Amino acid sequence: MQTIAQVLTAVVALLHLYFLVLEMFLWTRPLGLKVFGQSLEKAQQSKVLAANQGLYNGFLAAGLVYGLATGFREFCLFFLACVVAAGLYGAATVSRKILFVQALPAALAIAAWLAIR
Repeated sequence: MQTIAQVLTAVVALLHLYFLVLEMFLWTRPLGLKVFGQSLEKAQQSKVLAANQGLYNGFLAAGLVYGLATGFREFCLFFLACVVAAGLYGAATVSRKILFVQALPAALAIAAWLAIR
């Protein structure tokens, strides 16, 4: 079960690195526009906010990677809980899709960690 927890946590970390790249570097590019379903004009107006959001996603990924690298289960659980909270907020305020893309993978990873005893 520990391997499953580690793999799920790594997947969540990789997702957040992907979000970082999308929000910090590709926000106004075709892929960023398509993923977030917005016009170039709107993306240019919100570029600085998106970069800030991307940085926070990077911090979540860094925390998860650190937890995996050091073997600190509690560190992984803390950052996974942060991801779930962010995903729930995003689902409530932006798009229900965020619930499945962000919160659900983190919740599954939490469940896997908690199943280890």
